[in-house]
Amino acid sequence: MNIKELLKLSGIPVVVASLCCLSPLLIVVFGLGTVTFASSLADTFYGDYKWYFRIAGLVLLAGALLMYIRRQKGICTIDEAKKRRNEIFNLVITTLAIGVAGYFFFLYVVVHYLGVWLGLWN
Repeated sequence: MNIKELLKLSGIPVVVASLCCLSPLLIVVFGLGTVTFASSLADTFYGDYKWYFRIAGLVLLAGALLMYIRRQKGICTIDEAKKRRNEIFNLVITTLAIGVAGYFFFLYVVVHYLGVWLGLWN
């Protein structure tokens, strides 16, 4: 599995997990609300609901990984999974590591500096 496949596999789950802070920015960028409203929404989402977004991203990552293993790798039965368990384990660990690193980079670097640029937070 190359890095391009890993990024495709974990891209959407990372964005979904980061929606707690990305959605207020999108509200401001598209002119659907004021900076004050978006800032209070970001405080509410990140303060009260961040674990819901993170769990949703993790569930999507698990679903994407399951679909990848079944479609691309051709592992559909339990016997086949037992035979190739080291490959599956390495794939799961690598994808999870890339997903977590992508989440931290996207949320704490990209979204943070975009929010600072828009004036939502310092």
